Amino acid sequence: MDSKSKNILVCVAWPYVNGEPHLGHIAGNNLPADIFARFNRMIGNNVLMVSGSDQHGTPVTLRAREENTSPKEISEKYHKIWEKAFIDLDFSFDLYTKTGTKNHSDVVKKIFNSLLNNKFLTEKISEQPYSETASMFLSDRYIIGDCPNCNFRTKGDQCENCGKDFEAKELKNLESSIDGSKLIFKKTKHMYLELSKFQKELEEWIKEKTYWKSAVRNQSLGFIQKGLIDRAITRDIDWGVEVPLDSYSDKRIYVWFEAVIGYLSASIEWANSDNNKSKDNEIWKEWWINPESKHFYFQGKDNIPFHTIILPSILLGSGSYNLPYDVVANEYLNFSGKQFSKSKNWAVWVNDFLRDHDSESLRYHLTSIMPETSDSDFTWDSFYESNNNELVATFGNLVNRIESLIRNNFDNEVPGASNMQPEDEKMINLIKETYKKTYNFLELRQFRNGLKSIMTLAQEGNKYIDFKSPWKQVKEDASKAGTTLWVGINLISNLGVLISPFLPKTSKKITNLISDKSKILKWQYREVSHGTKLISQGPLFKKIDIKEKQ
Repeated sequence: MDSKSKNILVCVAWPYVNGEPHLGHIAGNNLPADIFARFNRMIGNNVLMVSGSDQHGTPVTLRAREENTSPKEISEKYHKIWEKAFIDLDFSFDLYTKTGTKNHSDVVKKIFNSLLNNKFLTEKISEQPYSETASMFLSDRYIIGDCPNCNFRTKGDQCENCGKDFEAKELKNLESSIDGSKLIFKKTKHMYLELSKFQKELEEWIKEKTYWKSAVRNQSLGFIQKGLIDRAITRDIDWGVEVPLDSYSDKRIYVWFEAVIGYLSASIEWANSDNNKSKDNEIWKEWWINPESKHFYFQGKDNIPFHTIILPSILLGSGSYNLPYDVVANEYLNFSGKQFSKSKNWAVWVNDFLRDHDSESLRYHLTSIMPETSDSDFTWDSFYESNNNELVATFGNLVNRIESLIRNNFDNEVPGASNMQPEDEKMINLIKETYKKTYNFLELRQFRNGLKSIMTLAQEGNKYIDFKSPWKQVKEDASKAGTTLWVGINLISNLGVLISPFLPKTSKKITNLISDKSKILKWQYREVSHGTKLISQGPLFKKIDIKEKQ
């Protein structure tokens, strides 16, 4: 393990706040980011974890129309809902903000002007799809037409059937997915980011990233090898960050451009907030300018090009900012075999879930099925099984057995160890080996494997207690039972450390159980001394009555 502290920036995808969060959002980017941030704090790194609500863009505008209110009101409403969900799930953001702040607007305009001054922006006139019924230009996600290659009825700028890329004008029988109306094309002027100027540099940079997930690397290289084309960064809308050009007063910065700048603006906002205990307003540069720092971006697979192509181009063109070290894109979490969908109301909503179930059970199960390399599936049956058979029967039962044996036979005080046997030494060594094994998994962003290694230790702990049978030992030789239970309580103590990035509340309960008053939990073996008084925390997990749920 590297003892030198590193600056680690953990960036979490900014959600559109046009609806409530569902479990797909959590498993896709927020939960893995939080596990990674917590782990890095425990090993002594300087972590800054930021994100925020994407309040701008067409989805928010359309939701405001549906609810007969303004985009500002709708985005503030859902921002608060998302923010509360993240607090309830114990996500450890150093700052969770929103794109509607003055700070964000100022930073976006500064980046825009830097790109303009460095000659990476150009003005072009083009024809764009326009809805006369909605009186607005439509982005790709709200356009439906027949694919020019296979005639499949598809959305956007890429066929969902054959995968062919195309311009909107190439689609046949073009209509709006909002109201089904026919679309026309109108001329409009916009500022374009000249991505083609970054093509060679980006390709060489991505080819060096041999440690990226193959899906991330391959998709990014494929995107580049098709040839990067200039991309509009302004839109004909009146909701969003203003364009810092006099002749663009009726337009706004395109949401995809300003949202990825949010990681930088959030870091700057944090540095100027009370959350920054150092009170150094320029400390954000330690993550963004210091070349020794590492950036990790967590999002779903549909956002890969924005973080491997668009954001790096913006950063390269506007200053000497650090580029992403890793783009940790997950696949999709489905619900009972079908993709989560806000529009189709096919989802398990976070706030509804937490009204009936514990956040720790959710964090555990979503990590155990995290779609790291392929799509995975959430079902209620699999959730109940993981809670009852893994958390309750394996982890919780181990803690309860050892605690009750110490309470009933040693007056609730941790006994001492004497005459350690090979199986006792083996258990202690297994604990220490699990630290190394889990460390390696988390360093590689393999969170499912990390959790699995910890649960394997808990399973081995139950086998150890069964084999030693301290309830029998105490009747024959109290010192032997004492040794077994000393090993057992140290197993629990270190499970509490190991599980901390995954289940912070559970970790805290175990810390309180063994009367550990350390303010900062470190990723290292934690021994419980002879004579320590245990302070009961009650059951760690609650069994779910499946019959009641059916």
